Amino acid sequence: MMENTLIDKLIDNARRAALNAYSVYSKFPVGAAFANKSGVIFTGCNVENISFGLTNCAERTAVFKSISEGNREIETLVVYTPTQKPTPPCGACRQVIAEFNKNARIICVCDSNQRIDTTLDKLFPVPDFTVNLRK
Repeated sequence: MMENTLIDKLIDNARRAALNAYSVYSKFPVGAAFANKSGVIFTGCNVENISFGLTNCAERTAVFKSISEGNREIETLVVYTPTQKPTPPCGACRQVIAEFNKNARIICVCDSNQRIDTTLDKLFPVPDFTVNLRK
């Protein structure tokens, strides 16, 4: 398991990322942060669009940013929502995360002391790899 100081740093980064969210339609800002095996942190926020299907979640934004910077390792991902109960990643985010680490640690935090601390394989036991071209 990761050191608590790194988890605290990821939580802080996820909270700060939510401040940059473009959530003018849902009014639900979300921030995400994850560290790779080397401890490099990548962040993301949700970016909405009037055509809601084109909205990108914070988790996917963080993953896509890391991929574009040459990182394909997702070890621990923190999701922050400004709610009283933690909110886990949506199905689309779970599928994207599974592409890079089906056993990633997922920590969901909010504005209360409630927390979800689990692994992706427990949240998403059967990812769709029916057309997995990666060998």
